[in-house]
Amino acid sequence: MDVPFRQSHGWIEVITGSMFSGKSEELIRRLRRAEIARQNVQIFKPKFDSRYADDQIVSHSEMRIQSVNVSSSAELLRCVERDTEVVGIDEAQFFDAELPAVCNRMAGMGKRVIVAGLDLDYLGRPFEPMPNLLAVAEYVTKTHAICMVCGNPASYTQRLVASDERLLLGTQGTYEARCRGCFDPTLAGNPEKTQVTSDPRTVTSDE
Repeated sequence: MDVPFRQSHGWIEVITGSMFSGKSEELIRRLRRAEIARQNVQIFKPKFDSRYADDQIVSHSEMRIQSVNVSSSAELLRCVERDTEVVGIDEAQFFDAELPAVCNRMAGMGKRVIVAGLDLDYLGRPFEPMPNLLAVAEYVTKTHAICMVCGNPASYTQRLVASDERLLLGTQGTYEARCRGCFDPTLAGNPEKTQVTSDPRTVTSDE
């Protein structure tokens, strides 16, 4: 989705879905188009996510774009410059509960705010603060991956290791995409079951 930018007012776009569904790739694509249009763009991600690079958003398919790490929504807002026209935010599920209010404030300042993040956690529950972001966004894009068990469209993130930590960083080998029928939230609490049930195929992702 490409929305023509109008300086007179701002809005919020949310890109959401499971892991390996192309969220970060779509975010990067929109931000690059804004840069090509010579708009002033600032891009942020949470300090918590240090999987690939400290100063870049990196998709699972190795698409990259420069970004700034911030520790909170309040810090993000302080970093946004007055002449910024487009604000990009990745891994929104790792931010605090104030992110929707901060995004609303930036949109009210006339900025286009593009946010990407997981909508569901490893148990299939809504992943805050994404539900509130989805509620206030003008535009929502739901991305889908491919189920690594049956090949159907996937909207769940299957954890393949035993852990009850809600925030557990990982990529291939730790998580894989599953459809509703193949998703099993109990795997994260049963390592023996995980070893038997998890699919050994390599995950190929376009996120």
